[in-house]
Amino acid sequence: MPSDIDTYQRQSFGTPLQPKGQAGLLIIDFVNGFADPAVFGGGNVAQAIANTVPLLVHAREQGWPIAHTRIVFADDDSDENIFTLKVPGLLTLKEHAHNSAIVPQLTPREGELVVRKTVPSAFFGTSLAAWLAQRGVQTLVVAGAVTSGCVRSSVVDAMQYGFRPFVLSDCVGDRAIAPHDANLFDMAQKYAAVMSRDEALDMLAAR
Repeated sequence: MPSDIDTYQRQSFGTPLQPKGQAGLLIIDFVNGFADPAVFGGGNVAQAIANTVPLLVHAREQGWPIAHTRIVFADDDSDENIFTLKVPGLLTLKEHAHNSAIVPQLTPREGELVVRKTVPSAFFGTSLAAWLAQRGVQTLVVAGAVTSGCVRSSVVDAMQYGFRPFVLSDCVGDRAIAPHDANLFDMAQKYAAVMSRDEALDMLAAR
């Protein structure tokens, strides 16, 4: 009996994606609230944050354009939306709230873009695509949380804007492992290259 992966391969899904041109780094929603299992975290998010620290160091050493994202809602909740109907606790993520701040070990530096968003995708309704394009980015290295939500939606939009997403499997995390694994599989079949941090950095260095 054919396996699921046999079906994907027979239908030509999962063709390897090669890096091209300038690389950039997108770190999605690694904020205090997503690092805390008592708020929005859990699963393997903490380990993904730890694995992203040396990635960010490398990106800075290489001079890559770097963008971070945060979920930030207005103090008066005037921008509440369908996302907050599904997850009402997101409305606690305000501009100056502790839980909406980027974790200290990944604090952005001057010149790195911080995108504020109210929906899962880092691209929807933001200037991110234009910012990356202006800096010549073609290959977008992706880390962040959570794999099945904001990471996946951002990767799909990145692909639709013509960027080549490279999702680092050990630098993205989710509050539950089953959706993490399922979404890594799906992104690898349809939208992105998926590999470990070290595999991706070796591939980029070898170009």
